[in-house]
Amino acid sequence: MLLYLVNPANQLVSIALNRSSYWNRFRLWKPLSLQVLAALTPSGWDTSILDENLGAIDFEALPRPDVVGITAFTSQAPRAYEIARRFRARGIPVVMGGIHATMCREEASQYVDSVVTGEAETVWADVLEDARTGCLKASYDGGRAGLDQFVPARHDLLPHGYAFGSIQTTRGCPLNCTFCSVTQFNGARYRKRPVSDVVEEFKSIPENRVLIVDDNLIGRKPEDVERAKELFRALAAAGTGKSWIGQTTINIADDEELLALAKKAGCIGLFVGFESVTPEGLPELGQKSAMLSGRDIPASVERIRRHNILVVGSFIMGLDSDRPGVGTLIAEAASGYGVDAINVLFLTPLPGTRLWKHLTDEGRITKIAFPEDWKYYTLNYPVARYKCVDPEQIVREMNECNSTFYSIPNIFGRMGRNILAGRNPLFSLVSNLTSRRNSMLFAERYEAMWPTGAGERADGAEGGPSLDPVDMWETATQPVRRLAAILKTQVAGFFRQA
Repeated sequence: MLLYLVNPANQLVSIALNRSSYWNRFRLWKPLSLQVLAALTPSGWDTSILDENLGAIDFEALPRPDVVGITAFTSQAPRAYEIARRFRARGIPVVMGGIHATMCREEASQYVDSVVTGEAETVWADVLEDARTGCLKASYDGGRAGLDQFVPARHDLLPHGYAFGSIQTTRGCPLNCTFCSVTQFNGARYRKRPVSDVVEEFKSIPENRVLIVDDNLIGRKPEDVERAKELFRALAAAGTGKSWIGQTTINIADDEELLALAKKAGCIGLFVGFESVTPEGLPELGQKSAMLSGRDIPASVERIRRHNILVVGSFIMGLDSDRPGVGTLIAEAASGYGVDAINVLFLTPLPGTRLWKHLTDEGRITKIAFPEDWKYYTLNYPVARYKCVDPEQIVREMNECNSTFYSIPNIFGRMGRNILAGRNPLFSLVSNLTSRRNSMLFAERYEAMWPTGAGERADGAEGGPSLDPVDMWETATQPVRRLAAILKTQVAGFFRQA
């Protein structure tokens, strides 16, 4: 029996994963949920993972499968439905799961043969057995898995070429932010995998860099922080030689021992959610506001960076308290915080969140031609009507924010500070230059969708071709990289023949 597990692409954000750019490969990691599904698949099934981030599916060239499983975030839903249509046209049953299918079960059921809601551990074997016997049900509810049902992912099924492997050590988040669907999907209870299991799986990951996908790596309670310390000690003792990045809240800066252990375990960078830079915006975040209110954020960031851990600050634009000028405000605040890079997102009402209900009740969601309009729900496009800034204004604010923070003087200023502090500047420099390049590409897309008539590039320069450092570097190094690839292939062939 042949099973395909599919991770759909979204062409609107593919510019951030542009395979023509060598440096953008550092933004690509393996689709962990499909690797977990592969591990849950019983013997007797030949399993392949098709990740469209590596290229579109060639339907005609593929051997005919017996079943296709698709997972999708909301922004991937239109492509997921198109993939399902192509396979179902050949009489192949298609099963869809993941967060969008869970939150929009009735919609998803119109495009696939079976919908799996919740977490798959409890039902995946039953789904495949029913498919094998021709008794596939229209829906299955996996609920939430117990700790004894977690399995290590299959890290052997995808080709090399990913910059990051991926792993999950916890599920669930008690913060229940208004804009986030994690609590609705994975629950508020913080479920922690046994440390020994995590370490063994970590060692099995072939990549030297790893993304820990936990929504909050250290949790909130003292026992959660102690578990994080135990994990970091175990990873350090295992001597994997791998470096990793993760997501956390700013309270990680309150524990010097925790930071020292994270660094010893291989941590090179952390995504930290700040969301709002104004006191008026913090109450809109929910429980996270208590961690940020009254805190000396620059001092907290510096405590993290003193351990040679880079900080990527996450911010949201479009809160009800945001006014014209918020773009510059975020860029200047982020620079003042001392973060190494920023990830600024539009406030996006994802299905299943309290924000979705709130904006739906007020009639403020503007992209509603579903399912096609789901493609805009990437967090990189405004899909709602914001209280104090219209769509044209808010994309100008986003462009202003990115062009200010990622100006060439600011990028090289951050690089210089890292060098003076004795920190390796390369990771931060690559992140800054690729973020600058991608923000310019997004600015072009915004101009096509919400014309401003300003004729400005994302870096603020008037008209004309953009001589961006990333483009210049790509052009200059392309022959060297091609030669290196050829030599690598020839050497590998020599040893295979020896």
